[in-house]
Amino acid sequence: MSDIRPFVGKSPIIARDAWIDPSAVIIGDVEVGMQSSVWPLCVVRGDIQSIQIGERSNIQDGSVLHVTHDSSFNPDGFPLIIGDDVTVGHKVMLHGCEIGHHCLIGMGSVVMDGAVLEPYLILAAGSLVPGGKVLEERHLWRGSPARKVRALTEEELAYLDYVAGNYVQLAEQYSKGKQEK
Repeated sequence: MSDIRPFVGKSPIIARDAWIDPSAVIIGDVEVGMQSSVWPLCVVRGDIQSIQIGERSNIQDGSVLHVTHDSSFNPDGFPLIIGDDVTVGHKVMLHGCEIGHHCLIGMGSVVMDGAVLEPYLILAAGSLVPGGKVLEERHLWRGSPARKVRALTEEELAYLDYVAGNYVQLAEQYSKGKQEK
């Protein structure tokens, strides 16, 4: 059974066909969209601001999703918004940022408060996106801090939807208990 719990009167809202691994922890003001998935050992903590995960998005093993509270340093705080068809690789840290539709966030990457990743982009594994930085759509970004490398090819753009769709199918297998063969 997944650890899905309320915090200060706000309970997570999980779409009926989303798949949440039993070892994942989801707390507070969190919405998980249709056909999305949260994989083993993820923490999605919407305790001091909201987190929205769109449709057909996947949050892979060991990722941490959190937010920033409202204060004189950060008026209104920073919610975390993840669009549709987003793939968040293993051990990614997303903190109070916005991820556009059809993005792929490479394993071990960190995206900080107020950063915006526009739709259809790839953030290479191990990259750091500093707070407030905006990454232009349809490009590959890489490094610490992340820098624009080149425009994505048509094949890479098609891959973004393929990988998100593959995780929808994999989550369906898990939800039906068919992961054993």
